Amino acid sequence: QAQLAESGGGSVQPGGSLTLSCITSSNDFVFGRADMGWYRQAPGKQREMVATFSSGGRIIYDDSVKGRFTISRDNAKEMLYLQMNNLEPADTGVYYCRATTIMYAQEFNYWGRGTQVTVSS
Repeated sequence: QAQLAESGGGSVQPGGSLTLSCITSSNDFVFGRADMGWYRQAPGKQREMVATFSSGGRIIYDDSVKGRFTISRDNAKEMLYLQMNNLEPADTGVYYCRATTIMYAQEFNYWGRGTQVTVSS
């Protein structure tokens, strides 16, 4: 069973920084072969992609976070990170870690429980 656990959320003022971490533990997938990503859900809104880091090294950011957020991964430690700088109130939400794998021609997605990020003055 796959387990993903996010940490590092908190409350900061606009312009502040936070670093999120996601630790994975799974017998269902090999971390280094999984596409990883950070997603967030603001109150009353749908969950949206923030940044993804494929197993092949491709990185994609949502336009709203380009130049402010940096996604990284450590395959040896099976960890995913999100460095968030110059935070804005619009960044407020619950941040989720996701792992995506392909097995037997099927896509499997695994989610953590999320960590709250609040940006407010």
